[in-house]
Amino acid sequence: MENNITLYGASGHAKVVVDIIMSNGKIVKKIIDDYPKLSYINDICVEKTSENYYQELHQKPLIITIGDNKTRKKIALKLDARYETAIHKASIVSTSSSIKKGTVVMPGAVINASAVVGQHCIVNTNAVIEHDCVIDDFVHVSPNASLAGNVVVGEGTHIGIGACIIQGINIGKWVTVGAGSVVLKDVPDYAVIVGNPAKIIKYNNND
Repeated sequence: MENNITLYGASGHAKVVVDIIMSNGKIVKKIIDDYPKLSYINDICVEKTSENYYQELHQKPLIITIGDNKTRKKIALKLDARYETAIHKASIVSTSSSIKKGTVVMPGAVINASAVVGQHCIVNTNAVIEHDCVIDDFVHVSPNASLAGNVVVGEGTHIGIGACIIQGINIGKWVTVGAGSVVLKDVPDYAVIVGNPAKIIKYNNND
């Protein structure tokens, strides 16, 4: 991780990422936002993005600190930045796992052997990603969610707080798994599932 990192997005999520970066002895250079509602986060000045921010961020160390998966993807596809990962020292990450650029791992999270976590993901507080799981880009695994071994999660999916997914399940892209849901069978793209056992209640817009 670079010593001086810019965060894109002045949000509660940004506050947590600042803590992660500081836990590794690094410094947040600045925080930028298209429509800032805060002037400071953890004594770091929040700046409005300028007309030239594409040029300003070219190949600069950056983490997108926006919780919404679709918005995070839109920004990542626009900018030619040098995306960094942020992994809290209080997380447990297997040396045989793989975590790709732009992803953040919160304190207490566990990523076990041979798991693969894609780009610009959020692995939130105390989430568990077990051995041999494959998590695609722009996924958010919420606090206390648990994925058993060999689970596959498609792009942009949001796994709600406290959800449990049994081993070997395939979850499609841009799925919403409701808080506390227990997933016992495969889930198609764009589905919204809730309950124990989890059932489809509707589908997300696939735009």
